[in-house]
Amino acid sequence: MDIDIQVETEFLPQHSDLIRDYYAFAYHIRITNNDGEPVTLRNRYWEITDALGKHESAGGVGVVGEQPTLQPSGTFRYTSGVRLNAPWGKMSGKYEFETFKGERFWAEIPPFELRTPRVLQ
Repeated sequence: MDIDIQVETEFLPQHSDLIRDYYAFAYHIRITNNDGEPVTLRNRYWEITDALGKHESAGGVGVVGEQPTLQPSGTFRYTSGVRLNAPWGKMSGKYEFETFKGERFWAEIPPFELRTPRVLQ
């Protein structure tokens, strides 16, 4: 299956508290079905690591309360967020899709960084 996943990130200073080491980020996801048949996004799985080495996993059904079906050449976009206790971190993960024939497969989400402006690693 040919699923293209693109991610853009954004630091949210209005939802952060730098004095308390509370950093909020949004991530904007674009999923495109480059395959010849419709697929439905069933589950998600994330690995999140902050600059202090704190690691957590998260997952669940669908994304943002939906299990979208992507038609061939169709695109689904959504925005979600994450909070870290450090000014930068990274995320990676995967989505589980199901074809109309009931076959399930995972599509990898490319790793991406979450970073406040002017932060050095």
